[in-house]
Amino acid sequence: MSSIVAIVGRPNVGKSTLFNRLIKRREAIVDAVSGVTRDRHYGKSEWNGREFSVIDTGGYVVGSDDVFEVEIDKQVELAIDEADVIIFVVDVETGVTGMDEDVAKLLRRVNKPVFLAVNKVDNNKRAENAVEFYSLGLGDYFTIASINGSGTGDLLDAVVAALPEYVEEEESDLPRFAVVGRPNAGKSSFINALIGEERYIVTDIAGTTRDAIDTKYNQFGFEFNLVDTAGIRRKSKVKEDLEFYSVMRSVRAIEHCDVVILVHDATRGFDGQVQNIFWLAERNRKGIVILVNKWDLVEKETNTVRDYEKQIRKEIEPFTDVPIVFISVLNKQRIFKAIETAVEVYNNRSKKIKTSKLNEVLLPIIENNPPPALKGKYVKIKYIMQLPTPQPQFAFFCNLPQYVREPYKRFLENKLREEFNFHGVPISIYMRKK
Repeated sequence: MSSIVAIVGRPNVGKSTLFNRLIKRREAIVDAVSGVTRDRHYGKSEWNGREFSVIDTGGYVVGSDDVFEVEIDKQVELAIDEADVIIFVVDVETGVTGMDEDVAKLLRRVNKPVFLAVNKVDNNKRAENAVEFYSLGLGDYFTIASINGSGTGDLLDAVVAALPEYVEEEESDLPRFAVVGRPNAGKSSFINALIGEERYIVTDIAGTTRDAIDTKYNQFGFEFNLVDTAGIRRKSKVKEDLEFYSVMRSVRAIEHCDVVILVHDATRGFDGQVQNIFWLAERNRKGIVILVNKWDLVEKETNTVRDYEKQIRKEIEPFTDVPIVFISVLNKQRIFKAIETAVEVYNNRSKKIKTSKLNEVLLPIIENNPPPALKGKYVKIKYIMQLPTPQPQFAFFCNLPQYVREPYKRFLENKLREEFNFHGVPISIYMRKK
């Protein structure tokens, strides 16, 4: 379970620079999760052997300062609600501002570790000037220069020490399906339609994600845990329409499930926010099912379904091998089909293919379509195996792994999909030296 660290503060104090520094400590991680939004406001970081998620609240605010005044309170409240640890960034150049005081006032009431980071301290004079930030009433501070990283080590030592201890929870063997999507797409209604007023719930397990609720579903011969992000503690203060909130919730739910059921509102288009959640699931290598809800509200012509589906697949390229189910929660249309599909995707994700079978099927295909020669060097793939990981990963052993380019890896992935059905599941392919 990865903890969440939120970076808060007014604009232009260097939050994003600090954020980028944190997530770039391990390039591999940046690669694997290049952020919920494609412009990186969410990433993974690791320090002293502890991995955690970092959220940069600043990136969500667009507009002038006065718009920001309103937003910043919401932002900070969200961070306070959802994060385990908060880093409050201020700027030594401008000194304490009214906005800093407002944020500090909110943070003083919080029952969570808050670290005050005075940024842009790159000489002794500035270090002396930092003293005025004691006036914020948040105790000791850390002086940092996020542009070159000075002081960030001490800050991170303190942050990591304050993260809650990770307690291994009783892992149930049941598949976990997370229902995610934008606010008001119909997530809660979908879950209620499934479990119904009759409530086929055997137990309410307090979710692994401290506040997403796991509901055990046991009906029609299916048994799994539903992770409901829709019902997570609705805060009266927090407007449900805040995209940021839905992203933060989705982050947690997605990290701890097997299959992501992405509920999307047919009347709103498969827009940036939905795509962000989709890519977050894909980067975390989860199974994915897209449910197009409120299909009853869309005016139909002969090819409406086909065209709509084509449009979505265009948006999610190159990972298009994903089931799309058109449903209406209100009319209980195809709800069961949605669950059936999620179970199939789960089975595809846990599929293990015998090494002998892999080689027997794929080697002849590779022989007929070998990787293109590079600089006169010919790549020979000798042997293939599936790696013992929770999701499908394959190692192709060859003489010159460094010469195999992305397009050819995609070709291999497509062949794996054609031959073995990994519908709805991201596949990882590794070239290894024989």
